[in-house]
Amino acid sequence: QLQLVESGGGLVQAGGSLRLSCAASGSTLNRRSIGWFRQTPGKEREGVSCISSSDGSINYGDSVKGRFNISRDIGKVTVALQMNSLKHEDTAIYYCAKIEGGCPRGPRLWTYTRWGQGTQDTVSA
Repeated sequence: QLQLVESGGGLVQAGGSLRLSCAASGSTLNRRSIGWFRQTPGKEREGVSCISSSDGSINYGDSVKGRFNISRDIGKVTVALQMNSLKHEDTAIYYCAKIEGGCPRGPRLWTYTRWGQGTQDTVSA
């Protein structure tokens, strides 16, 4: 059974960068649409980015467009989320997730079916 494990979170100053990685155990990420969402206490889950397995399409939430970049490694073993120009409001727990139905434009349309334990990212003001 697919299990997802996030790594790479931490503390960074505003304007800095972090790189998150999502790896799988029990299965592979190959041929799976994978995305990232984030959550902070008292707020709704927010879709960050998604990469489709069917057509390779990529979409981002509006708040991270132009700053974040999602990619698969060459062997499709991991999915990375490069986060640049970080802002204090990017502080959240970030989750890697398996997504069903591809990655339509608009994070509210992404269907998460499995996710990892999450990794805390803190951006100091």
